Amino acid sequence: MMIAEQLAEIQELFPWDIEDFLTQSPETLIVDIRESEEVATGAIKESIHVPRGVLESACDWGYSDTVPALVQARDKPVVLVCRSGNRSALAAYTLQLMGYTQVYSLKTGIRGWNDDELPLYDKEGRQVDVDVTEELLSPPVRADQLGPASV
Repeated sequence: MMIAEQLAEIQELFPWDIEDFLTQSPETLIVDIRESEEVATGAIKESIHVPRGVLESACDWGYSDTVPALVQARDKPVVLVCRSGNRSALAAYTLQLMGYTQVYSLKTGIRGWNDDELPLYDKEGRQVDVDVTEELLSPPVRADQLGPASV
């Protein structure tokens, strides 16, 4: 429910629209808010990694989590990326509340990016295999994650 409410308040971009968007707005900052182990599965080239848990402090001066490029992007396009687009939608709303004027969430997230066979890269800058990444981005749901067992 909360995500659905926030979607009405934010702007989203589909993965296949990013290339044109970057051509029109080359100053765009792409911020991957996934956890470190998730980013290890592959990231968008030239994105910066700022885990969701430190995003607010990364957006302001004076913190050990401060990311200068992000602090200085308040009036530039910022595209937030997560695995499926839910965390990035909430984070986009948060950044808007913090005064960011051009915030976007990557609709469908890295999963959609990978489904569209757009390139992802490991930390050494090597392109990762789409099929390998697909398996890593879609781990199976365990039985205990399905809900309380019926008696």
